[in-house]
Amino acid sequence: MNKVPVLVTGIGGGGHGEQILKALRMASTPYLIVGGDMNPFSKGLAEVDIPYILPPAKDPRYIDSLLQLCRKHSIKAMFHGSEPELKVMSASRDLIREAGVFLPINPAHVIDLCMDKAKTSEWLAAHGFDVPRTVQINEISDLDKVDFFPAVLKPSVGSGGSANIFLAQDRKELNFLGMSLLENIGPYIVQEYVGDTDSEFTVGVLFDMDGNFLNSIAVRRMILSGLSNRVRVRNRSGDPALGAILAISSGVSQGDVGPFPEVTGICEEIATALKCQGAVNIQCRLARGKVYVFEINPRFSGTTSLRAMVGYNEPDALIRKHVLGELVESRFAYRSGRVVRGLAEVLLPDSAIERV
Repeated sequence: MNKVPVLVTGIGGGGHGEQILKALRMASTPYLIVGGDMNPFSKGLAEVDIPYILPPAKDPRYIDSLLQLCRKHSIKAMFHGSEPELKVMSASRDLIREAGVFLPINPAHVIDLCMDKAKTSEWLAAHGFDVPRTVQINEISDLDKVDFFPAVLKPSVGSGGSANIFLAQDRKELNFLGMSLLENIGPYIVQEYVGDTDSEFTVGVLFDMDGNFLNSIAVRRMILSGLSNRVRVRNRSGDPALGAILAISSGVSQGDVGPFPEVTGICEEIATALKCQGAVNIQCRLARGKVYVFEINPRFSGTTSLRAMVGYNEPDALIRKHVLGELVESRFAYRSGRVVRGLAEVLLPDSAIERV
């Protein structure tokens, strides 16, 4: 069987581009993986079949460079590996599809909404879904509107890998951290900390590119290991329901993988209401008998390879359906299991890798 040529960008370690690469490698479908990254020291350059150094997504040459690679290697499908690349590909989706390349990304309205956490929170509440209490902070005086603790401070836009996320347990901490964030990153949101460290899930819901539901899966995160938490502090809030330790995930997820209908059911409703196409990833905690959603990523997840390990291979399923014309059944079977992570090293090629 001939290999299917695909292009994956942002293949550096830790991002969802690397996760897509790993998932494609696990598939029974044979792939020729052309991979690109703007960093010449990217780990992924040693793990693809044909590596390239790409210009940054903000470079005016970025899309032309991708299309050049698509023509050179007869690329059938293209996957973004970072959120800046997702934005640029979304804006150029017609150009990419006119080139005959399958581009499995969500509609522009889904991407624009979900990449803004404040707007996402407003949309969820307006549609009757449970969200932690949220306050938009544009100036110092807005901190006075926060009447809940513990509180999570995070950028409304961006913050991939849980960057610039902080936890305040009282007014003093809130004011100190809040002033620092405004000075260094600009406006942000403050969100109620809900649930304990055993109650956090990352949920994947998958649709085909016609908007038909295919499946869902969840990872119950183990966030107390050093690799998987950004913040870990003793609970001083006085609320024992939150557990002895308060923690915020680093974005490097590991844990129990399976259907978890108690959370996936609600997440399926949310993704359907959003009118998603392709993959969407929903971050939530199960607390007080409710599913509280605190973030929606309108893209493939940082747990894409974990899911593929149990037979839930999202990029492969979309290629098989839309590129190869195979039947992909709704609610296709997959296994459950516990997946843990560590560190891995690669030796980069000695030869110079071509720049595009």
